[in-house]
Amino acid sequence: MDASEASRAVAAAMSIASSLGRPADEAIVLQNSNKLALRLLPSDVMARVAPVAQQGAQFEVDLARRLAGSGCPVAALEDPLVHESDGFTVTLWTYYESVEGGVSPAAYAEALQRLHAGMREVDLPTPHFTDRVEEAQQLVASRDRSPALPDAERRLLGDTLRDMRRAISGRGRPDQLLHGEPHPGNLLATERGPVFIDLETCCRGPVEFDLAHAPDDVADHYPGVDRDLLRECRILVLAMIIAWRWDRDDQLPDGRRLGAEWFDQMRAQLGHDRA
Repeated sequence: MDASEASRAVAAAMSIASSLGRPADEAIVLQNSNKLALRLLPSDVMARVAPVAQQGAQFEVDLARRLAGSGCPVAALEDPLVHESDGFTVTLWTYYESVEGGVSPAAYAEALQRLHAGMREVDLPTPHFTDRVEEAQQLVASRDRSPALPDAERRLLGDTLRDMRRAISGRGRPDQLLHGEPHPGNLLATERGPVFIDLETCCRGPVEFDLAHAPDDVADHYPGVDRDLLRECRILVLAMIIAWRWDRDDQLPDGRRLGAEWFDQMRAQLGHDRA
């Protein structure tokens, strides 16, 4: 969010928290991209704030409640409702202090297995991973939406999204509910163990799609992984996150530089020479 929008979002979160009896005299920004994550003090809760138009908050809250009830390693809600103020949705969550040492690959894989097991018991209308791929394809195909994307990169990115989508779908692996983006930024190392956050990206697909977001050595501790499928999913995920970085409305700090680095990684995995 830009400075003006972020200021309004912070004010909305503080106002709602205070109205619920959660004192909010100070807000520390934990993350600022298309949504805002805040630590509110002195109540010490985390607020997630997003423009109402983004939607997704109610789905995330409903899913978090179900998964937490099944003992899954997900962040706990401090309030079960989605609140609206000044054009923003606000949800309140438990704030977790990070512990030293991070999350080992084995613990990462075990937490993801537990999450997947719990998700297999949840029945909620959820997009398929191919729906998200199609969104990336549409972005890459639109010069209006991605005007700075060079022609050669546009062709390579479009071809990769199409080819990997077909290859993964053609393998016939079972689909299930997935986190959607269980990368290290969405896994907290806490005193209660690893805890996943940001559930609004959930989709359906093979578990290898989730594993493609995790560090490479996590898959070594996850049983039954199809290594060829995992390689294809890793290439697909790179292509998708590269596409988002060339969106003219992308708000990730330093996103264009990261997109260029990921382009090099994708070329290497595809066997292309670096440009």
